[in-house]
Amino acid sequence: MTAAPTTRERIVDAAVAMTTESGWSAVTMGALAERVGVSRQTVYNEVGSKEGLAEAVILRELARFLDVVSAAFDRHPDALVDAIRAATYGVLELAQDNKLLHAVVSATHGADTELLPLLTTHSHSLLAVAKQVVTERVTPYDLGLDGPHLEVAIDVVVRVVLSHVMQPTGSPAETADGIAWLAGRALRG
Repeated sequence: MTAAPTTRERIVDAAVAMTTESGWSAVTMGALAERVGVSRQTVYNEVGSKEGLAEAVILRELARFLDVVSAAFDRHPDALVDAIRAATYGVLELAQDNKLLHAVVSATHGADTELLPLLTTHSHSLLAVAKQVVTERVTPYDLGLDGPHLEVAIDVVVRVVLSHVMQPTGSPAETADGIAWLAGRALRG
């Protein structure tokens, strides 16, 4: 039996739904309060400002993607390249049908210019969190790379995957194969 969602989770869920339905500019604290069935003050108490709400939405979505990464590494504890392939495939597959991500990407093409700052203002912290998770998952493998070189290799792989999340150029399977091949070469030192 799963626990009922908290008020904060319900607010974030409603913000995601409103963003995918009407765009980020349609998300107001009053509209959220009405949709969730709480007072506007409750929305402010739970998420702070609209920027705090944006951060909560983004971090929740990032957690979903990083869960996919962790599960892929768990399935391949002895084969790093296979783990990277599976993680990349899973992330790209999740991104392919992700309505919130599509709303964010469409914002970068002028559909909802208010959403664009969500990507740029939080991109550094999102990248740092993603790299931290990948580093924790890669470190147990015996790679023979020193810390600085491993850091560069992980940075490149994470940035390439994120680039394909934002602007795919092939199928998730083809892209995952290519990134796994590249990662395998880079991580061999």
